[in-house]
Formats: sequence, structure tokens, C-alpha cells
Amino acid sequence: MENIQAFLKRKNIVLSARRYGIDALGAMAQGLFCSLLIGTILNTAGSQFHIGFLTAKIITINETGYTIGGMASFMSGAAMAVAIGYALQAPPLVLFSLTTVGYACNALGGAGGPLAVLLVAILAAECGKAVSKETRVDILVTPIVTTLIGIGAAWVIAPPIGSAASAFGRLIMRATELQPFLMGIVVSVLVGVALTLPISSAAICSVLGLTGLAGGAAVAGCCAQMVGFAVMSFRENGWGGLVSQGLGTSMLQMPNIVKNPRIWIAPTLTSAITGPIATCFFYLEMNGAAINSGMGTCGLCGQLGIWTGWVAPSETALANGAVPISPHIMDWLGLIFISFVLPAVICPLINQLCRKAGWVKDGDLTLAG
Repeated sequence: MENIQAFLKRKNIVLSARRYGIDALGAMAQGLFCSLLIGTILNTAGSQFHIGFLTAKIITINETGYTIGGMASFMSGAAMAVAIGYALQAPPLVLFSLTTVGYACNALGGAGGPLAVLLVAILAAECGKAVSKETRVDILVTPIVTTLIGIGAAWVIAPPIGSAASAFGRLIMRATELQPFLMGIVVSVLVGVALTLPISSAAICSVLGLTGLAGGAAVAGCCAQMVGFAVMSFRENGWGGLVSQGLGTSMLQMPNIVKNPRIWIAPTLTSAITGPIATCFFYLEMNGAAINSGMGTCGLCGQLGIWTGWVAPSETALANGAVPISPHIMDWLGLIFISFVLPAVICPLINQLCRKAGWVKDGDLTLAG
């Protein structure tokens, strides 16, 4: 047993929930952001604003033409796998081999591709790390082992993983349609909490393919956390804190939450309020790329996702019955109120009650550094 532990330590193979559930998952979301999400934004901007070089088909693969954004989306599997390998501190030969593994796994996983890529890329990367530099022909052995194990695992487990993740996501979306009030609360609170925790709400939403009303509730929960924390901590953190939390991430408050969990009451209750308002009153749907459902106001990606979903629904949303629409005034009001106005008003009010109760004190929300 000691020999195994020593080998794993030498190979930097850390079998832990943090390494796989936080580091790898968070990196996967960044890979998705730099490929699928950016591609979706470029395609939508090109089509809506008639930008020629963004709508031009620059390459044809198997008789299918791809734009710049289309190519970025096309490579999402490879981008996710490389990002995961980077988070696992894979050596170069392993990291580069993961491009093939990620592409194949995402294609085989279908709608649940991101979850399949997460699991298979972790397996392939760790196996590649185990054999890395163990032979004199490392330049052959390491890529071969990483590629064969990765694609072999993808061939076996990616399709069922994809089907299961897709089915669970459809269950959540269907339940939200049938019970918009209750599920509006549940989805909004859970995804909002995930956004503030050191895990990736964006990756979770992408794995589950959350679009439609459930996607709208997820956006509401994320905005409640980000805008809520940004506004209610303004007296401590000023404009810098407003921007870093409101357009960056509410995860910056995690050290303060550990010290005093009660500071989390206001944003969480706010998400429980805005979630059902989004689903029952504004009927807010997020039909862009599913990753946008877990982004909130981070770079305004949640709002861009809702807009792109109106004019050009993603493939996942189209498969779930979404259709392009011409947004009306209530659609825009819903987007603005759920994303910005309600969290900025409700969260500080609830936090003020917490202050009066002595649960939150001056300095509890001050960001480190």
C-alpha cells in the first residue's frame, strides 16, 4: 500500500474530491466557455448584426460549412479535455493527446457530452500521467496509452452517460414546466449556491443541458448571488467589489461565508424569491447554450445566453422544443428585472434585517486583498 501511495505521489495523481470535483470541473467550464460559448456569441453577433466575416463559411468538413464561431463550438470537446488535463497538471504529451480524447468523447456523449468528457478525460489523464516518462520511448508510449484508454473508455461509457445526463436534465426541465413555482425555487437556489461554492455551476448546467424555464430559473439564482453579494457588500468593498462580484463571481465571498455562514442568507433567500418570479410571472427562458444557465452576470453571459436563445436557440434548446422568437417588452423587462433590479433591491433589504438581528456585522463582507 505504501508503495502505491508513493507512486501516486511521485506521479502527482491526487485521488480527491477537490482535484476532480472542483479543479477539473471548474477547468472544464473554462474550456466550454472558450469554445462553445464564445462560438455561440460570435455566431449570434454575426447573424444579428450582419457581420460578413462572422457569417462566412471558412471551412467545410464532411460537406458541412463552418463559420469562425461554428469551428469554436465544433472543438468544444477537445477544449474541455485539454482544460481538464491542465487542471490535473498533466505533462505535455498527456495534455496534447487529450485533444483527440475530448473530441471523440464529446461526439459519442451526445447531449451529455460534457459529463462524459469530464469523467473520461480524468481517467485518460491520470493513466497517461502514470506511464509518463516510465520508458525510454515515452514519446510513443504516453500518447498511445492516453489515446487508447481515453477513446476506449469513451466508446464504452460516453453514450450511456450522455443518455443518463440528458434524461435527468429533461426531467428537471419537464418538472419545472409542470411545477414552475416549486421548481423555480429549487433550481434557482441550488444553481445559485453552486455558483458561489468553489464548483462550477456553468459546467453543471451544461452537463444537464438546462434550457427553457429551468435555464431561466438557474440564471435567476446565479444573478441573485452575484448581484446580491455585490450590492449588499458595497459599503465594505466599493466599486471594485461591485464589479469583481457583479461581473466576476460571488465565489470571492467564500472565505467570508466560512467565517460567518449567515452572510449567505440574503442572497440565497433572494434566489428563492426571484426564481419563481422568473418562471411564473415573466416566463423567462434561457435557450442559448446550456452553459449560460450557470453563468449569471459573469461577463453578462447569462444575459447573452437569453438573448441568443430568443433569436437563435442552441441545438440543445431546439431538441427540447424551443423556437426562435421576437422578444416583446415583457421579455426584456423580465431579463432586466430578474438579472439586475430585483437582486439589487431584495438582497440588501434581507441583509439589513440580518444586520438588525445581529447575524451580520460590519466587515463580514469585506473581500480579502
